[in-house]
Amino acid sequence: MNASTRWIELDGAVNVRDLGGLPTLDGRQTRRGRVLRADNLQNLSVADIRVLLDEHALKNVIDLRSEAEVRLEGPGPLTRIPSVRLHHLSLFAEGGAHTDVTADTVDVDKVLPWHYREHDGPEHERPIAHYLGYLHNRADSIVAALRVMARTDGAALVHCAAGKDRTGVVCALALEVAQVTREAIVADYAMTGERLEAILTRLRASDTYAADLDSRPAHTHEPHAAIMDKFLARVDEEFGGTLEWLAQHGWTDDDTAALRNRLLT
Repeated sequence: MNASTRWIELDGAVNVRDLGGLPTLDGRQTRRGRVLRADNLQNLSVADIRVLLDEHALKNVIDLRSEAEVRLEGPGPLTRIPSVRLHHLSLFAEGGAHTDVTADTVDVDKVLPWHYREHDGPEHERPIAHYLGYLHNRADSIVAALRVMARTDGAALVHCAAGKDRTGVVCALALEVAQVTREAIVADYAMTGERLEAILTRLRASDTYAADLDSRPAHTHEPHAAIMDKFLARVDEEFGGTLEWLAQHGWTDDDTAALRNRLLT
């Protein structure tokens, strides 16, 4: 891992980094080796797996992809590692064999994380509404993901396809609980932009994602800092903040203490 940037260089994934080293409101920092974030893990090499297991003590993988994505992509290499526990926690409202709330009206195999639904307002606001949809539709998955981070040993790695939207939201909420500064949370979200071209190149090589990616202008994939800043502001305005929203969905003070104990120095 590059200590100055937090990036973890792997052969089979391009948007992998450690959430350690981020400043908190009370002057502390997040610990390294506790939570990692990543893009799709389907193409990890044997060497990549050894890096994650030996250098980062990987124990838990939080997979935020939909049922359709998992089915279409097939078992990834980490599913064959007995010491790694996989937690499939989709952020889409899934029903039976279908994916997403629009499954009855569109091709199930094409409902993907960046397939934004129609929302009123300008295009740059649509990701924010989409992110709020995760909170409305899958609070259960978000709470479960944060509890994996809080109550397991070793490192937990959270990922989706690009490691940008779903992963960005879950990581931002975890960092909010840990009292990381808003500036640092937003900057971490925007860091994915440094690897965006490589991410899109990888996903276009997969039949699962290629057509859907090419149906949208390239600039709409950019993780602008303002998107995350406005999303978190909406959480504050609509729910009274991340902790208040979590408490409405079963999160406890003990959960908060456990996550802070795991993540903070």
